[in-house]
Amino acid sequence: MPSSVSVLLYSSDAGTRAQVRLATGRSPASDVPPVGFVECATLPAVLQALDTRRIDACVLDGEAVPIGGMGVCWQIKNEVFECPPVLLLIGRPQDAWLATWSHADAVVTLPVDPVEFAASLAALLRAPR
Repeated sequence: MPSSVSVLLYSSDAGTRAQVRLATGRSPASDVPPVGFVECATLPAVLQALDTRRIDACVLDGEAVPIGGMGVCWQIKNEVFECPPVLLLIGRPQDAWLATWSHADAVVTLPVDPVEFAASLAALLRAPR
């Protein structure tokens, strides 16, 4: 088991990024190593981080502007070799069907529910790649 895991967090909203960090805490579950976040507010920053760093999972804000997390998810799933699993944050439960188009591995609605979010992130980090 690694000593820590790296999670890319994409959102143009600092408040959403804070919700995710707070919901994760040091680790989303007792059997998951501590999480270090790589925070990105733009698509170029996401692509650079995925190209230059080891990323174990991505959390993408579907409500980000000007490029939403669904579009970012679709792009990285189709363009990044061995793309890490993606947890997509969506504004409405009705948008969950769009997550299938974007190839997201998991979906959680905003505002972030700490228990649901931590369980979803932990499941992605536990899954073999």
